[in-house]
Amino acid sequence: MSGTYLGMPAFPAAARAAVRNPTLRGNLRHATHTIRAKRARAVAEVEDWAELREAGKRIKDHTLRHLDTYLERLEESVTAAGGVVHWAADAEEANRIVTSLVRATGETEVVKVKSMATQEIGLNEALEAAGVRAYETDLAELIVQLGDDRPSHILVPAIHRNRGEIRDLFRAEMAAWGRPAPEDLTDGPAELAEAARLHLREKFLRAKVGISGANFMVAETGTLVVVESEGNGRMCLTLPETLISVVGIEKVVPAWRDLEVFLQTLPRSSTAERMNPYTSMWTGTTDGDGPSTFHLVLLDNGRTDTLADEVGRQALRCIRCSACLNVCPVYERAGGHAYGSVYPGPIGAILSPQLRGTGSEIDASLPYASSLCGACYEVCPVAIDIPEVLVHLRERVVQGGPVTRAGNKVVLRPAKGHAAERAAMRAARWAFGRPGALRTGQRLASRTRRFHPRTLPGPGRAWSETRELPPVPPEPFRDWWQRTHGGEAGGK
Repeated sequence: MSGTYLGMPAFPAAARAAVRNPTLRGNLRHATHTIRAKRARAVAEVEDWAELREAGKRIKDHTLRHLDTYLERLEESVTAAGGVVHWAADAEEANRIVTSLVRATGETEVVKVKSMATQEIGLNEALEAAGVRAYETDLAELIVQLGDDRPSHILVPAIHRNRGEIRDLFRAEMAAWGRPAPEDLTDGPAELAEAARLHLREKFLRAKVGISGANFMVAETGTLVVVESEGNGRMCLTLPETLISVVGIEKVVPAWRDLEVFLQTLPRSSTAERMNPYTSMWTGTTDGDGPSTFHLVLLDNGRTDTLADEVGRQALRCIRCSACLNVCPVYERAGGHAYGSVYPGPIGAILSPQLRGTGSEIDASLPYASSLCGACYEVCPVAIDIPEVLVHLRERVVQGGPVTRAGNKVVLRPAKGHAAERAAMRAARWAFGRPGALRTGQRLASRTRRFHPRTLPGPGRAWSETRELPPVPPEPFRDWWQRTHGGEAGGK
């Protein structure tokens, strides 16, 4: 993952600061509730939404089970169409490949389509270190780049900023990038978009190299697909002489007909549109039409390790719609930066720890960044059971610690923290295995109930700051049953 996120604090510490920022919380609440309501209306229009959702899940699961076959077929198709395929095992190798390809052109500037894969590997930083300036052309990504900031949302990377903040940022930073913003620029959306359009237009026209990701790759034909709403992607994909696409290996689908499902579910789940305003598809190179040179960099970077986990692998179904973020009560209050990853929200809480495998404090904390309410699963267009994976990863943290990689080996690091939880589970196991001791403990708890605190002391205080302990009943269930029914509970 990108070095931008190295050294980030664990989620509880990062979220604690975020929830005390009223401006941030206001921005997030307004944006997520607006997108959530629009998505619900768009999905309600489709009578067979449940069937489309199931179809998407099955296509993804089938592809992941036969990923090696479809990736080889994709390579053959792209090569036959005039493209060149490169394989990158990790971020370092991917950055090295892309940097060398850009250097070979002799160019020192590139334009970019919004790409989470390139953010994941820290490509912009790698290009800058090699003397190449990368210009983000998506409006929200431009805002993030001008502010030397980090994305905080999959679909709307600058969701944490309001219009006034964006206006001030444009006024302060655009001049250093070659074209100053108008002095009388207001915070009107149309004016802000026009300022960005004028700022980027000359870069589109003079760029010789474009860099993109892809929403889908079709193994059958070698076709790549990018869906977007602004048109900047179309220009990046067609105007440059050289196009380099960095795409995670999980983005492949078997056949052209599979796009029928995803091109219905993705726009409704992300932008709440019936279809994306711009859907660009290209297959290799074509004389006189689009880039004359096309390179596809297939990125692993932890995906193969994730694929080996029977429960965790369902995170690789993700089509990056962001629907789970917009319904998540934790994300709405903490924001995307608290997740310490390019992938925030519920999907980031299960994807980032598996892809990174660093055994860091933040990766150990991310599976706990959830109330397990299940709203994320309900809206996921490919039916990723995020709560199930969260519980699975929590179990892995408690039992053996986060996964670390040493060469080709997977190593379990001893877990740090959670000692109180493990002690409580051992005590519960002992008590439930001894019915007599359990019955005595229950009776003792009932008879001393008036002395029980309503909050926890010591380390438990943080949990009970916002909730009270449930009151102990006047008598245990078994005693109540015996008194009212004249026999042991569970007896005939």
